[in-house]
Amino acid sequence: MAVSKTRDNAQSILFVARKLPHVTVVFWILKILATTLGETGGDLLAQTLNVGYLASTLIFFAMFLIAVTFQLRARKFHPALFWTVIALTSTTGTTLSDLMNRTGGVGYTGGAIILTTCLAIVFFLWWRSGQTLDVEKVATFKGELLYWVAILFSNSLGTSSGDFLADDLEFGFRQSAFILSSIMVALLAAHYFTPINSMLLFWVAFVLTRPLGATAGDALSKPIEHGGLGWGTMWTSAALLLGLIALVIYQVRQVRTTPLEPIPAPVNRRTGEPETPNGELVPVG
Repeated sequence: MAVSKTRDNAQSILFVARKLPHVTVVFWILKILATTLGETGGDLLAQTLNVGYLASTLIFFAMFLIAVTFQLRARKFHPALFWTVIALTSTTGTTLSDLMNRTGGVGYTGGAIILTTCLAIVFFLWWRSGQTLDVEKVATFKGELLYWVAILFSNSLGTSSGDFLADDLEFGFRQSAFILSSIMVALLAAHYFTPINSMLLFWVAFVLTRPLGATAGDALSKPIEHGGLGWGTMWTSAALLLGLIALVIYQVRQVRTTPLEPIPAPVNRRTGEPETPNGELVPVG
């Protein structure tokens, strides 16, 4: 009887609390706000406050490591923590990319090639690991760690790509933002009207929101004579931060009112073997 009861209890724990949000319209708005803030915030520290790219990269990377450690140790989805990590990957990506491209002399094209290669390696390792590639169903420490490494490189790549479009190809900030917005609309249409893999579309869109945010941020903050609106990095960052905080508060209230449904306990995609979840176990049944 005791053995049977233990077996029933083990079988009742089949689900894990989500640690990553659903990919919705609010997700993409928050993502664009966070990445745009990353562009202006990185420029504010490195350029406006004259801290420099190397020191700024070290500061933001240290902040990212602290925040992502808390995120990895969390047992369920916390909107404020999640979007803090996203914003810090963006600020770190901005200063890291500028450090490579400008201080290091790699150039926007070279920086984009290097970061694209790094991101491709991360995705290859992710695929080889057997972790799920569905970002809404990541439920292991290894899977989430790969998720954050991919995001860090994608946001760094986005800065180089945005600068490449605006400067090397001479499209300018506003025209680059328009081109990237048009591509995002095309990806949305592909999601609903084509059989293209949804995870492939997600990561393409995720990468492209970074240069979209970068060019949009530059369009707002750069001087008028350089093609911007002349808001400056400080006022642009303040406005974006207020918008981000407002939407995060909305998401916190939404999650409290309607908690995210749990996801099935993780199994290795390649072997089918069960894996240790890194979220709160949710008994069902």
